[in-house]
Amino acid sequence: MALRYSQTLPAVVLLILAIVGILLVVLPAKNVETPPEYMYGIVLDAGSSHTSMYIYKWPADKQNGTGIVTQHSECNAQGGGISSYAGVHGGAAESLKACLEQAVKVIPKSRHHQTPLQLGATAGMRLLNIVNATETQRLLKEVENKLRSYPFKFKEAIILSGQEEGAYGWVTVNYLLENFVKNEGVKPQVSNPCYPHQFNISIKLGKDVFDSPCTKSYRPAQFNPQMSVSVVGTGDYQKCLDNVKEIFSFDNCSYSKCSFNGVFQPNVRGSFMAFSAFFFAHSYITNLTSIPLTSPSRLEKAIRIICNLTISEMTKRTNQKEKHMKNVCAVSNFIQVLLLQGYKFNETSLPSISFQKKAGGASVGWALGYMLSRSNLVPAEGLGLMKALALGPWAGILFLFIAILLIALGYLIVIYRRTKNKEGMV
Repeated sequence: MALRYSQTLPAVVLLILAIVGILLVVLPAKNVETPPEYMYGIVLDAGSSHTSMYIYKWPADKQNGTGIVTQHSECNAQGGGISSYAGVHGGAAESLKACLEQAVKVIPKSRHHQTPLQLGATAGMRLLNIVNATETQRLLKEVENKLRSYPFKFKEAIILSGQEEGAYGWVTVNYLLENFVKNEGVKPQVSNPCYPHQFNISIKLGKDVFDSPCTKSYRPAQFNPQMSVSVVGTGDYQKCLDNVKEIFSFDNCSYSKCSFNGVFQPNVRGSFMAFSAFFFAHSYITNLTSIPLTSPSRLEKAIRIICNLTISEMTKRTNQKEKHMKNVCAVSNFIQVLLLQGYKFNETSLPSISFQKKAGGASVGWALGYMLSRSNLVPAEGLGLMKALALGPWAGILFLFIAILLIALGYLIVIYRRTKNKEGMV
């Protein structure tokens, strides 16, 4: 008897498995759409002071042909902007290494070859291109070679124009210092009404002032570029405001009304978002004064208070370093002139400006808009299809397997009991 069971049992098991396999093959299945995978894109914002890397993602199937782009992550490269590595071979490329290595890790490996990678350089490289076009091209080529060494789909490494960058025509306020030096002439000590009280700094007439293309027209015929000049902050609101106004030209308008530099300016209406330097300036103003910037008069009052603060008061209240605080008075006055006199914001329209660092979880700046534009050029992928059983047949097969399991267990128990009984009889 034992022999008969040992011979028939394997055949029975195989027969059951064959039946189950046939059922799995012939049962009707339906197509089920799987959720789309994500596509990724990388934008390096190579600014004048540092480089930031933004990684974006969007569903691979897109929607209406446009990627619904969201920010996945970001990374701030160590060191200065790539323009600061002029004359330093390999420095600009090396500064991007840590962020690029992070991108390799956070983006799925299967998407590396499809991930567009692009770098846009802004103010720092625009200025360097004016002074030394050859070195500018060398830096761009160095950076391009570095980007091409990674497994992404390299697109471009370019210098963005001011219009492409999409800023509000924002001028680098650090160069205000150079204007102050040319209000007073070349002296061993000059005052800066936009610098706070108790803040002093020593500069070189060459590299810190007249070597810049922004001051080319003010450069004296003869001067000592190695001469040191001590700049003393006086914190004078009105004088600072007057200096800032010199940056703009409110004359020579060929239209019914202009903002500045002869550009037509329609009435402002609707909602506005101010970001980047505007956001940080706004946060400093409100932190230093606790005055909500809801009207032109309140904006002016807050800036007057800021310009009268000492550098120690500013750093203590904000817990920020002097290098971040020294230009708050100047930047605040710049924003005041730009918004009130340039764009003609008033009591009604000024509150419509929202100062934001992020929107919808993404950093606000030119990089996301650039990625949105570039994502249109990435082909959409169709939804993936997979075979899936309907609920009824799936439950039937599950029940069959459970029944087989129970039968097998029952059978083993019966065999066990019979064997025990026989042993007891013996």
